[in-house]
Formats: sequence, C-alpha cells, structure tokens
Amino acid sequence: MATIYDVNPNDLIEKVAKELEKELKAPEWAPFVKTGVHKERPPTRDDWWYVRAAAVLRTIERMGPIGTSKLRGKYGGKENRGHKTEHTFKGSGSIIRKILQELDQAGFTKQAEVGVHKGRVITPKGVSLLSRVASELPVHVHRDKALHLDEERRPEQHTNPAQQRPRPQTAGHQAPAGDRPKQEAKPKPLPKKDGQQ
Repeated sequence: MATIYDVNPNDLIEKVAKELEKELKAPEWAPFVKTGVHKERPPTRDDWWYVRAAAVLRTIERMGPIGTSKLRGKYGGKENRGHKTEHTFKGSGSIIRKILQELDQAGFTKQAEVGVHKGRVITPKGVSLLSRVASELPVHVHRDKALHLDEERRPEQHTNPAQQRPRPQTAGHQAPAGDRPKQEAKPKPLPKKDGQQ
C-alpha cells in the first residue's frame, strides 16, 4: 500500500483538497486576500484555500509538531523589489492560523508537545485521510531512484582499454590529454659560431 512518501505530492495535495472541501469552509474574505507581503496579487484559483489546507496537513504529517512560524517560512517567498535586491519574506500568518484552527475543529490535527517541541501534530483521522487518498494514487518513482534502477538494468560494461574502440578524430578537435600520442622531442639545432651562416 502506498504512503504519502511514495506518491507524487502535487497529486496527493490536489486530491486531499477535494476531500477537505467537504469538511472545511473558506472564509468570505478568501477571494480577495494575498497569501503574503511578497505577493502582488491574490491567488487565481477559486479553491486555493483548500489546496493550502491540504498542503499544510501534509506538512504537519511530515514535520509535526510544527507551529505557525515555521509554516510561515515554508509558504513565504521572495519579493520583487524592482531594481533592488530581492528579500525573502514569510507568508501570511493569519491564513495559516485560520487553516490550523479549521483543521483542529475538523479533527485532523491537534496541539501537542513532544519533548521540547510543541505545535500541531496530525491525529489518526488525518493520517487515515492522507493514507486513503495516497493508496488511490499511482506510486511515483523519484528521478534519483529511476536513474539508480536504470543503472542496475544495464549490462556490465568492460573498462579494459584493449576492448574499447578508438575515438574518431574530427578536424579542429584534439583528443583529451591522456589519449594523445606522445610526441618525440625535436633535436635542438647546434649553436652557430661567429661568422657562419
């Protein structure tokens, strides 16, 4: 059975957002608000509130216990300041707080303290939702794993120099320094004596 780590995160967030639309309610000011001071305009998607809530839920599952401050850093970005250097700004804390409160009321998350860390952790209901949606999605093969699997499938290549074919030389290009034949040193001319030509 696939877990949240085995599937494509974008596909998982999109499907969880559809599920959260039944449980959560976006505030009436959601269509007009920016998601941070670094943004110039509000989101263009109508369901952005539920997509952000699904992304926050997945982040809590992966990194919990986690608080508003770290989530603000995760959903922040660089502000375009014209000719001046870009600066990184945190995302909107109000949006994240409201989403966390809604997830708490729906029973997907709760406040907890684990050792010295305190913040939101996911509840069994939240784990169940993410696991159920992840099991419906195809397993996503990461690029690094795909390259590793591809190398395992290739037949062994011999590195014996005698079995390697010589590289063709093209005009204007020289072979690498290690492949060049050594040139014999030219004999130096004898020094000329005065009066000889």
